[in-house]
Parts: sequence; structure tokens; C-alpha cells
Amino acid sequence: MSQHSQVAIIGGGTGGLCLAQALRRAGVSVAVYERSRTRSERLQGYRVHINPQGSQALHECLPAERWQAFVDTCGTSGGAFGFVTEQLDELMLIEDELTSGVERDPTRAHHSVSRITLHQVLSAGLDGVLHHDKEFRHYSRGPDGTVTCQFADGTTATADVLVGADGAASRVRAQYLPHAERVDTGIKTIAGKFPLTERTRKLLPARIVDGPNTVLPPRGCGMFIAPHDLGDGIAVTADGIGGNDATLTHDTVLFDNTTSYVMWVYAAADHHYPADVALSDLDGRQLRDLVGRMIADWHPALRRLVADSPAQSVSLLPIRTSVPVARWESTNITLLGDAIHSMTPFRGIGANTALRDATLLARNLIAAFRGERGLLDAISDYEIQMTGYGFAAVRDSLRTAKQFISDNRTGRRMFRIVLRFFSAVPPLKRRAFSDQGNK
Repeated sequence: MSQHSQVAIIGGGTGGLCLAQALRRAGVSVAVYERSRTRSERLQGYRVHINPQGSQALHECLPAERWQAFVDTCGTSGGAFGFVTEQLDELMLIEDELTSGVERDPTRAHHSVSRITLHQVLSAGLDGVLHHDKEFRHYSRGPDGTVTCQFADGTTATADVLVGADGAASRVRAQYLPHAERVDTGIKTIAGKFPLTERTRKLLPARIVDGPNTVLPPRGCGMFIAPHDLGDGIAVTADGIGGNDATLTHDTVLFDNTTSYVMWVYAAADHHYPADVALSDLDGRQLRDLVGRMIADWHPALRRLVADSPAQSVSLLPIRTSVPVARWESTNITLLGDAIHSMTPFRGIGANTALRDATLLARNLIAAFRGERGLLDAISDYEIQMTGYGFAAVRDSLRTAKQFISDNRTGRRMFRIVLRFFSAVPPLKRRAFSDQGNK
């Protein structure tokens, strides 16, 4: 027998869970179908930067106690955002007050959160709503206009509205908008975690530990570094909120969300990596050693950051991006987050854009189910706005990615000069970078 709800969400990621929290809070019947077999099966990853827009979205969608759990379990990413050379020569610092302002209202602030912790906060309290081990296969339409989802286990679910929030490889998108493509950018990134302990903090310069940095070598590649410092705070475990007293082990570091670390991401175009090496065949140790060889003439602290990261924390992340599509005729099926506007990570706004989607769609669907507007009008309005800002973010992220790994030595040299100029003229820096990380 098919379960029926007003809204069925395929995918239990950041955007889908945020939407579910908002709808449930408003009394809309909602069900989330997630292919993972358990709540903790795929809990892994690195820090996520939540900007003020994302913070406001979470504050609006989450119940008060869940919002407080988010705030309580965030780490710190330091103050100033730095641009430095590969020798750690400072090019420019964007002070914290330029991005977060002097007001420390958490609803309008930047936050550093473990991707694992964010998922746990968003999925908490969704008993009876979040269904695991539900691998979506396809949907069909009924005579009454409802949408029925078919899952790999033979079960079905019917809803008045279907939301595809099933990520960059969305099966909902593949069926609904088969012409919507994702393409390879030709960029490969390798990411890792350097554990922060009382001992290891002393091994790194303050600039690396105190705040995020973009490392700009002369050409061809780049590195992003960001601390995720939990201090003596609390962390969310798979069973709830608990003390931050876990012991870091090399075997669990990728799946750990109770300890502090510095995340690093090295990026370069395909042709900068050794031609005789298939990156996808390398394990974490081999990937780490490869990055070590590629930054062999960089500052010793940057080389240590990579070399002393546990191999199990190092991952290869090929970069793909959505191709913007023309507006389609709205129906009672829609898409959210990476399922429609997957973008590169080089502006750090993918999760925030998904949260923006969730908030806007929640507002519109709640109004529709309360009889305050038509359902298709509500979805159409969401899609018009979402595709506008969503694909703009896709284009901006791709442009930033290309600049990050540019082979243009002259262009990189000029950019360094511009950064130093802004650093020397604070009013110009304030004007140019006051919205850094906000959109």
C-alpha cells in the first residue's frame, strides 16, 4: 500500500531536510525518502561554511531547539580571511567585521560546521518523516494529478508534490528534465584534514590556524585552507548531542565530527597532474603524497599541513558543474539544491544556495496548502526565483574556479598586485570585500 503525503522529498541532504523541517513545523504532511540504509551510513566529509544567508534560512526553518543545537555545535573558523602566496607571504586580510559585522547575532553570522553535524542536526526530530533505505527508481503520474514514486525495494509513495533533492546525480532530474546536463570542468581537487590538538597547533603558523586562507601560487593551481575549531564545545554524535572528548584515530578521521582540524583543498586542472597517473585509482596515502610532490617548493608549514594529514582523511573530488537550462513549464514536480544547480565549491555557497531554495519553497508551499495561493503558482514563483539566483551562483562559482587554477602567470601576478593595493587602502578594501562569502 502506498503512503500518501502532501509533499514527498527525494533525498535527505542539507536542502531536503531543511525543507522537511520547515514544512513539518507548519503542519504540512511531508515525507523524506533517503537511499542510505541508516541515519549514519554516509556521515562523512569536511567542514561547511554557512554564510549569513544560510544562517537566516536555518533559523527560519528549524524549530527553536534545533536551531540552538546548530549554533551550539558549530566550530570556529577564525577571524580574518587571508590571501597568501605559496610562501605564506600575506597579500591581503579581510577582517572578520567586514564579513560578519560588529553585531554577533548568530542568525546573521558566518558559521563553520561539520557536514556530519549539520546532517545530524537537520535530521533530528524527523521520526516518522525521514525514511531510510528508500532508493528512488522513477515516478509516475496518477489520473488525479498526484505523483507516485517507485523505490528499489518494491514500495511506493504518493504525494501531491514531488521535490527532487537527491543531489548532483539526481534521478528525479534525469526523468523530469533529461536535457539538464552536468559537465566536467577539467578540474580535480584533493582534500584532507590536519588534526588540531594542543601539540599540532604549535607546528603551524598562526595565520593557518587563526582563519581561512586562499593560497595563490604564481600559476596553474591553488589551495584553500580553513580551520574548524570546536575548542571545548559540544558535538553532535549519531545518537545525539554529547561531549567533545573523542579521541582522533586515523581510521575514523573522515567520519569524525568531534575533533578540531584544518581542512585543506588543493586544486589544479587535469593537465597539471602527472599524465601517467590515474587519480581515481589512488588511495588516500597516494593522493596525499602526490600533493606533497606538487607543492614541494611551497612553505614548509603548507607541506607539513598535507604530509601530517591522516591518509584516511584525504579524498579526490572531481569538479563538475550544471549547465543552466531554459525555464520549463511548472508542474507539481520541482527540484532543489544540487539536483538542479550543482556548482563548483570554489565560492563556498552550494549548501547556502540549497538552504535558500528550501526556505523559499517552504514559504510558497505552506501558503499554497493553506489556500492562500494556487499550488502551481507557488511552485512557478519558486522556480523563477530559484533558477535566477541559482544559475547565477553556478556561473559565478565556475568563473572563480577557472581563476583559481589559471595558467595565466601575468594575470595571477596582477591579481596579487591588486590584493596588496587593497590591503594598503582600507576604504577600498571595505568597499570591495564587504560582502565576501555572503552570496
